[in-house]
Amino acid sequence: MGRSRGGLTTKLHALVDADGRPVGLRLTGGQVHDAYEAEALIEAIPEGATLLGDKGYDSTAIREAAAARNIWANIPNRSNRKQRFGFSSWLYRQRNLVERFFNRIKQFRGIAT
Repeated sequence: MGRSRGGLTTKLHALVDADGRPVGLRLTGGQVHDAYEAEALIEAIPEGATLLGDKGYDSTAIREAAAARNIWANIPNRSNRKQRFGFSSWLYRQRNLVERFFNRIKQFRGIAT
């Protein structure tokens, strides 16, 4: 349990494959930023794969961890980033699989509450 302005909360960090099935799950306190758990989840990605993430995952450390495992990080650049990276908006559309995964597990009362 982590303390935030909303009270005691937890956060579930997930890595899903191309079919929307979970590959890695991490449970942290609610105050922990998503980027802190990303490097641990990158370990579960096979080499040569593509990592899709939102702007919250746009950090040099995450991109370097992915590149060290020969993984291409398709993450949109934040507006304040000076060095721009390649980004495919067509490929980024597949990120909705993560959102669908969370929608599916929220159907279970124990996880939703």
